[in-house]
Amino acid sequence: MEILDGTVIAPAAPHIAASFGVPAVAVNVAVTAYVLTLAVLIPISGWLTDRFGARRIFMTAVVIFTLASAVCAAAVSLPMLTGTRVLQGVGGAMMVPVGRLVVLRTTAKSDLMTAIAYLTWPALVAPVIAPALGGLLSTYASWRWIFLINVPLGLVGLALASRLVPDVRGPDATKLDWRGFGLTAVGVTALVVGIETIGSADPDYTVAGSAFGVAGVALTAAVLYFLRAPRPLLDLRILRIATYRVTAFGGSVFRAVISAIPFLLPVFLQLGFGWTAAKAGLVVISLFLGNIAVKPLTTPLMRRFGIRPVLLGAIIASAACLVGIALLEDRTPLPLLVALLAMSGTVRSIGFSAYNSSAFADVEPERMTNANTLMSTLQELGAGLGVAVGALLVRVGGPVADATGLGSGADSPFRVAFVLLAVLLTVPAVEALRLSRTAGSAVTGRS
Repeated sequence: MEILDGTVIAPAAPHIAASFGVPAVAVNVAVTAYVLTLAVLIPISGWLTDRFGARRIFMTAVVIFTLASAVCAAAVSLPMLTGTRVLQGVGGAMMVPVGRLVVLRTTAKSDLMTAIAYLTWPALVAPVIAPALGGLLSTYASWRWIFLINVPLGLVGLALASRLVPDVRGPDATKLDWRGFGLTAVGVTALVVGIETIGSADPDYTVAGSAFGVAGVALTAAVLYFLRAPRPLLDLRILRIATYRVTAFGGSVFRAVISAIPFLLPVFLQLGFGWTAAKAGLVVISLFLGNIAVKPLTTPLMRRFGIRPVLLGAIIASAACLVGIALLEDRTPLPLLVALLAMSGTVRSIGFSAYNSSAFADVEPERMTNANTLMSTLQELGAGLGVAVGALLVRVGGPVADATGLGSGADSPFRVAFVLLAVLLTVPAVEALRLSRTAGSAVTGRS
């Protein structure tokens, strides 16, 4: 349900924009607000689980998410929709990390890669449904239905959670690190405000500069505090583990770039090619079908070649696919377009699986809660910033396209944005090169 809501809004963006009288790309603020709320609140999910138990927190999260979805459907303006998306994020921040924490705490290290593969399946199925569902509902019914469908899903999820989720909790729940939480929340919020301000149609550089200044001070203070605090909200000392660190840094950039694609692509196809939301949503399914098609092969690939080569291959192939998307034309044969998107989805799935498997490969069981909390925060932050940065690159792409003679059509800014996203993948590529050849052998079984 949480993954579905993170992707279903993209194909409906032009319809939502028309309903509220704003540019289509401006709807990204509703996507970003949702994902960044996850990033701000996820750090306390581990503490809440230790303090109150996994079952109680998980069920509370489902209730909040379901109610917020109903309110999203009633939004009458973009600010109202953004606010209700924040409320959704409050529920989402407790659902996914708490569920994953239960699995990590109850799974032996030798079975961890298989368990993570099972965890990834629902996250791959939901995005397959989302583009078509969002496009069809917004074209033939109303974009409001993309939120209302969460109500029956939430009710079913609540019933299942009461029977299936164990009441896992920590043996010694300490007091919440309010100072660390406050510094992190202020820093992340200011960072998003800065990016959104620069990416707006009429940027206010004074506001953006102030926001970035506050973000820099708050996040720097947070890092210094976390490194010296005895029981910090986010234990940055876990970053000394090489496989975890590469996933935290390079993996977050990879996730940010890949997360921008499902948001930009449906809008690109609608504004650039003149497609309907329904057609764009149906075609974007091929991106996620590639995800699912390759999933049974990801674990054997890592066992056969190791995590480092698989990561490098996925990153390089993802960059090539982004350049290919930038070169698409409205006259491109549909089978070729679908094949390109399917390949992009395939390497996306391989990359995510490799990063998820390496993240916890060398983490001791007693540090799993802290490791899961920090990784969940960084992943959601990467996904949220990916959407925001994607929208910013589209804004930048217009002047760049004009200056370089690429044209002034509605599709040109998106083409530039896709190429710039490909360039950003050099960061995770460099990080992956720094891994040892035996990285993650504890979960792959390779020596």
